[in-house]
Amino acid sequence: MATSASERLRRLLGLFSREDRLLIVINADPDAMASAMALKRLLWRQISTTTIVHINTIRRPDNLAMIRLLKLGLLPIQKVNSGEFTRFAILDSQPAHDPSFGAINFDVIIDHHPATGAKAPFVDIRPEYGATSTIMTEYLRAAKIKPSVKLATGLFYGIKTDTSDFERKAVMQDVNAFQFLFRYVNAHMARSIEQAEITLDSLKYYREALKEMSVQKNRVHVHLGAVTNPDVCVSIADFFMKIHDITWTVVSGIYQGRLVIIVRNDGIRKDAGKLLGEIFGELGQAGGHKTMARAEIPVENLEGMVDYRDAGPLTRWIIRRLDKGTSR
Repeated sequence: MATSASERLRRLLGLFSREDRLLIVINADPDAMASAMALKRLLWRQISTTTIVHINTIRRPDNLAMIRLLKLGLLPIQKVNSGEFTRFAILDSQPAHDPSFGAINFDVIIDHHPATGAKAPFVDIRPEYGATSTIMTEYLRAAKIKPSVKLATGLFYGIKTDTSDFERKAVMQDVNAFQFLFRYVNAHMARSIEQAEITLDSLKYYREALKEMSVQKNRVHVHLGAVTNPDVCVSIADFFMKIHDITWTVVSGIYQGRLVIIVRNDGIRKDAGKLLGEIFGELGQAGGHKTMARAEIPVENLEGMVDYRDAGPLTRWIIRRLDKGTSR
C-alpha cells in the first residue's frame, strides 16, 4: 500500500530534534534550490538552524536571478565546516551523482531521478515525478503550510523548468502541485527569473556562435572552443531552436578537460537522449530526454580519434557521428 503524504511527513520530522543543525547540500538549479527552500520551511522552529550549500559554480542567468529575487542564502560548500552540523540532507540529487557528495553521510535523500541504491535513514525517491519541487509541495500541503510568495514562486519555477512547461515527463501530481502553487505565485517575479537568459560575459560566445555556425538542412551546429562555463552551450543551443525551420541544434565546447556537447531538437523525430547515449556513451557520460540531451567526454578519451584542439576536425567528427546515429 502506498505511503500517505502525512505518514511520510511524520517520518521525516521524526528524524529531527530541537538541537539539530541541518546542512542541506544541492547541485544548484531551480528545482534543487526551491526544494531546499521548502525543506528549510518545513523544519522552521523544529530545529536549531538550517544552512543550504551548493557544490557547483552558479553561473546560469536564471539561477542567479532566482537567488537574487528570492533572496536565497546559499553558500558554496567550501565555506562551511561540516563538523558543525548534526544532520545532512540532499535534495534533487543522490550521493552517486557527484563525487562531492561522497564524503557526507546523508540522513535525508529526496529526489525525482532514477534511484541509484542510496541508503539513508529517510529516503524518498520518486522517479515517476517530473520535479522534486512537486514532492516538496506535497510535504508542505501535508503540514498545512501556506507557502510564502517567494517559496511558492521558487517551487512553481522548479516544476516549470524540470518538466519543461510539461513538455517532458510529468504526472498528475506535478499538475496538482503547479495549480496549488499558482494561487500564491508572484507572476512578475517568475517571469523575471525565466527571462534572465544572457549575461554580459556570455555575449562574446553568441557572437562567436553566429560567426562560426554551420547549417545542414534543418540542423545548426557550432563548436565554441574553450568556454568558461558549459551553461553557455545550453543557452546558445536553446537560442538556435527559436529559428524558424531549425529542428536540431548541436553546440559543443571544451570545459575543464571535457568535451561538452549539448543537443536540442523538436521532439518529433529522433530521441536526443537515446541518440547521444548510443553514439557517445562509450566515451563518457551521455544521455537526457527526447528533446534535450548532453554528453561530456574527457578529452583524453579522444586521443587518436580526433584532434579536439582543432575546431574544424572536431566539428566534422561530431557531425559524422550524429549523422550515423540519425540514419539508423
